[in-house]
Amino acid sequence: MDKTLSRDGTSIAYRRRGDGPPVILVGGALSTSADDAPLAALLAPRFTVLTYDRRGRGASGDGGPYAVRREIEDLAAVAATAGERVSLFGMLSGGALALEAQAAGLPVDLLAVYEPPYTPGATGLLYKSRCTALLHRLLSNGDRGGAVELYLSRTGVPEETIARMRRAPLWRGLEAVAHTLAYDDALLGDGSVPAGRFASVTARTLVVTGGFSTAQAHETTLALAAVIPRARHRTLTGQTRELAPHVIAPVLADFFARDVFAGRAS
Repeated sequence: MDKTLSRDGTSIAYRRRGDGPPVILVGGALSTSADDAPLAALLAPRFTVLTYDRRGRGASGDGGPYAVRREIEDLAAVAATAGERVSLFGMLSGGALALEAQAAGLPVDLLAVYEPPYTPGATGLLYKSRCTALLHRLLSNGDRGGAVELYLSRTGVPEETIARMRRAPLWRGLEAVAHTLAYDDALLGDGSVPAGRFASVTARTLVVTGGFSTAQAHETTLALAAVIPRARHRTLTGQTRELAPHVIAPVLADFFARDVFAGRAS
């Protein structure tokens, strides 16, 4: 992987594939650039696709105390390697990061997000607050496995599936990046959709949800599409939170290729 330096000097590892207009894939919680590789391979025939290890993961560094602005600077550093304006696709909490970066001024014309996991509403905000407190307690006690289990259970993974995962080789990799769950948690703030900030998003935005996803995911993505000025909403039939790369790839290719010139002209 190639490396670039973020503003605070942290080394951020990234990989470039394909040729064409540049697209950056921004992964969600516990993911690394390797998890984005299948989607990147599907997009590479039409785009220059950049995947990267977010701070604290994989081959990237993790300098200084965490702040959302530092993750925005990391993304900006990767975007700068493209040499031109980029398009973004953010998955889950990676979608929240992509939106925050564009709202903060990252020059992006086209932006797509899949189910940023905000939890609006009184019940959702209370649940988020309790999970945040428990997550920080687990991490402070060095219980990385407990932190991963908390995240998985929050996202609807059944207990018996988590038990099998704990016995699988992949569990060690999840525990290795468990501390970054606090970073994703910070990205989501109190869990409410930051309508005021996202009203300043200027990119043409595609907000996507799965047809078999939860009612909360549908409500949240509709709320996001309502507050982002140039957004449209799309539901992918048959998809859940575990999005299939071969399903989202043609949607992204159509959005990025069809709208790229219109987006840059507006």
